[in-house]
Amino acid sequence: MTPAEDLGPDSRDEPSIDSLDHAGMDSRHDPSAERLAEGFAQHVERWARRSGCDEGRLPVLRLAARETSLATSNGHVCITLEDLALVPFLPAGGPRWEQARLRSSLLACGLVGTPETPGACPLILDEENRLYLHRYFDYERRLARRLMQAASSPPRPIAPATRELLHSLFPPAAGNEVDWQKIAAAMALRNGLTVLSGGPGTGKTTTVVNLLACLVTQDPASRIALAAPTGKAAARMTEAIRQRAGHLPPALREQLPQESSTIHRLLGANPGLGRYAYSVDRQLPYDVLIVDEASMLDLALATRLLEAVPASARVILLGDKDQLAAVESGAVFAELCADPGLSDAGRRDLAALCALPPERIAPPAPVQAGALRDAAVWLTRTYRFAPGSGIGRLAQDINRCRARDAVAWLANGDDPSLQWLRPGQDASQGLVAPLLAGYRPYVDAVLRDPIDVGAVTRAFNRFRVLCAVRQGPGGVAAINDQVSRHARQALRTAAGPGHDGRSPWYAGRPVMVLRNDDVHKLFNGDIGIALPGANGELAVFFPDGESGFRAVPTVRMPEHETAFATTVHKAQGSEFDEVMVVLPQRRSRVVTRELLYTAVTRARSRVTLFASADVLAAAIESPSQRHSGLAARMGELDQPA
Repeated sequence: MTPAEDLGPDSRDEPSIDSLDHAGMDSRHDPSAERLAEGFAQHVERWARRSGCDEGRLPVLRLAARETSLATSNGHVCITLEDLALVPFLPAGGPRWEQARLRSSLLACGLVGTPETPGACPLILDEENRLYLHRYFDYERRLARRLMQAASSPPRPIAPATRELLHSLFPPAAGNEVDWQKIAAAMALRNGLTVLSGGPGTGKTTTVVNLLACLVTQDPASRIALAAPTGKAAARMTEAIRQRAGHLPPALREQLPQESSTIHRLLGANPGLGRYAYSVDRQLPYDVLIVDEASMLDLALATRLLEAVPASARVILLGDKDQLAAVESGAVFAELCADPGLSDAGRRDLAALCALPPERIAPPAPVQAGALRDAAVWLTRTYRFAPGSGIGRLAQDINRCRARDAVAWLANGDDPSLQWLRPGQDASQGLVAPLLAGYRPYVDAVLRDPIDVGAVTRAFNRFRVLCAVRQGPGGVAAINDQVSRHARQALRTAAGPGHDGRSPWYAGRPVMVLRNDDVHKLFNGDIGIALPGANGELAVFFPDGESGFRAVPTVRMPEHETAFATTVHKAQGSEFDEVMVVLPQRRSRVVTRELLYTAVTRARSRVTLFASADVLAAAIESPSQRHSGLAARMGELDQPA
């Protein structure tokens, strides 16, 4: 371990993605992040003073250390000197420096290394003026190396029987359209690395099921691992594959992998020791790794995962490039699928596999040019929303930054699948009626028969309130409190005799688990409903893919909270018939285009937006920006020797 590795925020034991929920958090106002950054800056300053650094350079070095630490707490991998130059380096707003002067001063301190000579310096400054904590630069370079290794592996041979199955599972599309699901499956059969991006309803799961069938046909002994960043996402992946595999012959269906794991469990995480059983030194025993919800992968976890995968294995990453990125540092998935370009050789190979003329395989224009070729594919046709669907149109307006069009169209109120409610002076009061109306069918289901867990759960999953922030009138805490008070009063008749009205528990209370609990097989983000069991005692019932539902006594529940409302982050990967999206009353840097898109596309049939025109337009016009140099690191490796 280098000295840089036990400094500042990069020294903490990195928690599972499962345990994080940073929606609405700005580290500038988060005392723990501020304390961590300040402590790191002081440590670097003391180190520099002991090393003989010129006293005049210490304020700039201290500022750089503090701001770089804060940047990682805000999801960035690094900070640019352009941004650093905008921050006063002395108290009371005093002077700013030019980038060139900042660069020369930092490099002269002796504690800021370069990619060529990183040494044990706590900070690294690259040629394009990106400033990193040492550990994050190391992660970025290691991940780039592993990705380019996977992407440059020779094309895999594909047996005739596998090609035949590929054609049968993806028959010619109507109107002779190019089937990008088939191209994605063919790419994954050919490649060492495939990155598949698609929005809700674009057929990612169908593509994966058919790909799995092809993989086990190609090699029945192939060892395949399915994984996702969270326990909830892993469970959804397993269930979705099971549901979509009905069209396969029974013998082939039985050969598909039956379980999915969290990435931390796959790697053999030991939270107590802060170590993983599998790493670059002891690699996973798999031939294929498929990761769902890969947009939730942060830089550190992506690096550890990819390094633990043997070089000979296929790696397939699935996600939605337009959704929210990881809560920790980095936006790895979005960077990897920014360029869906194909080389001439890649286009010819895919054309031969899919029985298409090469010129017909024309990928969309890249978001930005990247070093990866023949590795990324976008699914853009949605099967969830009908042509002309209001939700689909709004999602497109959000992604294409058409704020004025979206606001004007919503104001007309012509589409029954969309409702726009604008808060008055008392925003909390305006929320109550639509909240109660949304949950009325659920309350009725509990009152009708609280013993029918399936019916109650289905009623609850019809509607969900999604918030951008946790605090404030439109935050998770306030909305859960409001709905709970009304729901508790309405549901008191379902409590049964002997119910203690002072208890936080009541029949119909939905709760979300906040910490993984291996004993009860509960994961952060799991939602259950408190209902009377056979003995009349309240228990929390959680869906169980194999047996329907399982009950956990209320006294055995791990850390949890009421779940009428959740953050948008917690809803990633979920689907509901209707959602109500609540934005804060004022503009906020956390309310971004990606957050709004993710929230809106959780709905199958209806969206209610509770937001002012100003906040709504600002969200559409505010893409998330995360500083990173992953593309640059991959580009360096792509240069001819």
